[in-house]
Formats: sequence, structure tokens, C-alpha cells
Amino acid sequence: MWTKTKPVTCVWEITMGCNMRCKHCGSSCEFALPGELDTQEALKFVDMCADMNLEWANISGGEPFTRPDLMEIVKYFREKNICVNIISNGWLIDENYARELSKLDKVRVMISIDGPKRVHDFVRKPGSFDRLSDSLDILNKYNILTGCITTLTKQNIDILDELKLFLMSKNVTCWQVQIGLPMGNLDKNRDWILDYNQIHDIIKFCEKVSKEDNNIDIFPSDCIGYYDKRLEEILKRSFGDDNIAPWAGCHAGVYSFGLLHNGDIVGCTSIRDNKYVAGNIRERTLREIWEDDSSFSWRRSFNKSDLGSKCSKCEHAENCLGGCFNTRLTLNNTFNSDNNYCILNNL
Repeated sequence: MWTKTKPVTCVWEITMGCNMRCKHCGSSCEFALPGELDTQEALKFVDMCADMNLEWANISGGEPFTRPDLMEIVKYFREKNICVNIISNGWLIDENYARELSKLDKVRVMISIDGPKRVHDFVRKPGSFDRLSDSLDILNKYNILTGCITTLTKQNIDILDELKLFLMSKNVTCWQVQIGLPMGNLDKNRDWILDYNQIHDIIKFCEKVSKEDNNIDIFPSDCIGYYDKRLEEILKRSFGDDNIAPWAGCHAGVYSFGLLHNGDIVGCTSIRDNKYVAGNIRERTLREIWEDDSSFSWRRSFNKSDLGSKCSKCEHAENCLGGCFNTRLTLNNTFNSDNNYCILNNL
């Protein structure tokens, strides 16, 4: 059950417009949709975040760099002392953007990458690998913090070592890996979805990378886990902190939230059906939505008895609550089920 907390971070799908048509895109992004927040509404949202003492904003899309006011919004976040991650496909990043970004502190650009050129260009579009490679060079030239995000599917699970060598050659020091789930475009390519027992391959790979002298800090995302000593050690090494706490449940609606392109507030941008929308910032302030006891009830009121037969009997059930809610929703069509990717369900 939820006790009063404040949000620490958010994910903002700033636009649904995108210059790619990725075969695994969970949001099926194509063109900017009607109702997108305009610049003044976007800046007003930043003010709302500052009022809540938000620490981190993750700006995603679509492709954020397709918005001409992106840099104005990023700069305003930094004026409000909120750190920023920009999640991009790298196609539009040039020296002009890099110069502007280099004037800001605590801004990181995370480039999505799916594999070496033959894989990445197939998943996204021809030429996309070379463009992101050039973007990483430009960002490095201006000493901008960078990282990469890889969505794991059967298209790339066997070539991660090759991808790692490329990231090392580009001085990438932050690498997030996440499981591709059957939503959006990937729902149409279900044969790409990893088998449940391949969770072992992911954890083994992350453990190997974390132990190597390669300067890469690897971060298994919240859909990977959960109660495995190897994962704890991976995160301790990547964060450089021996006091990293074990998994304690999904942060959606508890320590984090999502903002959709049209101002809708959700607990998680992956869980976006209308019935999960807590409110809209055009109608109520972020604070009013967050502090409403009825908001995010799907997460805040969830308890271990709501889980499937395996997860509900687990010794970690009360804290874990089945791990990633979206994993259960996309795979089982309900939160009230077992997490098939949990390492403990695949022993």
C-alpha cells in the first residue's frame, strides 16, 4: 500500500513524432499527434516539476530532437536545477545541438542502439547506425555525458559482445539494457520476444560486463531481475555504491510518473490506456494529481495477494509485488499474474 511519497523522476514522451519506424517501438511512433503540449505549456510543466522538487527528468518520444523547442525546455529544466536525460535515436544530433548541450551541466544524452550495423539498420532504417555513430563522436568531442540503451530481443541477444566492443570504441560508459515486451510495433513481431529462461543469459552477460576492465557501467532495467545476488553486485559496481538496496518494487506512481505528449499523467509511460491516466496537467496541477489518494490506484493499492499463484507465495512478494507491472500486463493481459521473466520463476 502507498504511503505519502514525493516523485523523484519522470519520463516525458515529449512528442509522438519520429523520423524512424522501428520494428520494436513500444509506442508505435510515427507523426506528432494532435494535442501535443506547446512550448508555454511545456515550460509550465517544468515549473510544476520544480514545485515538487523533482530531481530527474527523462525526455523521450518519439524522437525529442524533432521538436524545435527541445533545447529551450532542457535549459529551463536546468534553470530549475532538475537533471535531464534525453533519449534519442541519434539521427538529428549535430554540432549545433552539441554546442548548446555543452553549455549545460547534468544533462546526459542516451542513444538507443540495437546492435551492430547489420542489426541496428534492419530494426530501424538504413543509415541509422552510421548516424548514431557520428552523433556519439560529436557528443564526445564536446564532452557531453552519453550513454546507450538497448532493447533486448532475439534479433540481438546473441551479438551483445560485438555491440559492447563498439560501445567501448565510442567511450560509452553508461549502458542500459531492457527486455523488449509485446506492445506497440513489437506486438506485431512476437517471434522476436525472448524466451523466459533467456533471463539467465541477460544476467550472465551483465555480470561479465560489470566485472571487466572496460569502463562501461551496465544497468539492467527494472524489467530484469529481481532477487538475484548477481544483480545486486552488478548494480553496486555500476553505481559505485556498496549500499544499493535490493529491489523493493516498481516506482510507478510511488517515486516516478510519466507524462504523455498531450499532458496526461500516468504512473508509467508504458502503461498508458485511458483507464490508467491519473489526470491531465491542463486541468489540474502535477501536485494535485500526485497527492490525490485515488491517483495511480492500480499501483498504490496493489498488494501481494493480487499476484499470481507463484509470485504471491514468494518470500519477497510483499516488497517485490511481482516486479515490473508492464511485463505482467503485456504478457498476461493482467497485473494479477506471475512475472514470467523473474529469475526465481526460471530456476
